[in-house]
Amino acid sequence: MKMNLLVGLVVLSGFGLGFTAGAADAGKAEPAAPGVKWKAGDMARPRPPVVTPPDWGSNDKPAVPPSDAIVLFDGTSLAKWKTDSKKPEAAADDAAKWKVENGYFEVVPHGGGIRTREKFTGDYQWHIEWATPAEVKGSSQGRGNSGVFIGGLPEVQVLDSYDNDTYPDGQASALYNRHPPYVNASRKPGQWQTYDIIVERAKVDAEGKVTQKARVTVLHNGLVSHHARELDTRAQDGDLALQDHGNPVRFRNIWLRKLNNDESANTPPPAPKK
Repeated sequence: MKMNLLVGLVVLSGFGLGFTAGAADAGKAEPAAPGVKWKAGDMARPRPPVVTPPDWGSNDKPAVPPSDAIVLFDGTSLAKWKTDSKKPEAAADDAAKWKVENGYFEVVPHGGGIRTREKFTGDYQWHIEWATPAEVKGSSQGRGNSGVFIGGLPEVQVLDSYDNDTYPDGQASALYNRHPPYVNASRKPGQWQTYDIIVERAKVDAEGKVTQKARVTVLHNGLVSHHARELDTRAQDGDLALQDHGNPVRFRNIWLRKLNNDESANTPPPAPKK
């Protein structure tokens, strides 16, 4: 019994020494990892920008976007959108004709899709909230169908996939006709759902060779449905388009934020105190 107690004290002492040493070494610069400019623990490294995160939304009220977001729909206007209609009269007046009310906008069936007026270059997180009709009509692809198109990428399918069977690569959150989602995370018809789509454009060197393929990650209602799917596209920019598939699907709280993958844009460290 005395021997066990002695061993225990030695072990606990060892842990204590380890924690003390670890605390003393905090912030100590170590050799840089391969391909990394800064040494590990380097206090001279620029700090990431401070961003206020989105709050918690609800089915009745969308969350406030993060402080660094580019807001594409704020609940009041489609001024940042234009019609994607192929009808001749659309050329003269390209304003988006979908219905705006109660903080959301809704597909006007057979009026044509819409797309953002602006294109965005580089890597972004895209946030889109959508809801299929509460009154269920149709089945399979004829039920709450729309789609999210980010320039140069496959369609992310919008569909009422709650208790609604269809082909797997055509259900909600599928990369349409390519990859089924990992899971069916669909909420009930009429309830608001979220897509967070992380787009990484292809990396191309000075000779035009792709050094890293484009990748897309999709979260459906907070669950990962695709992770770093590699895509054969060299597109470096794109707009956002939403599909008119003949169903009155609703959208709200649409924003994007540029991914902070360039440390040179970060803030410098605080000036040392004198």
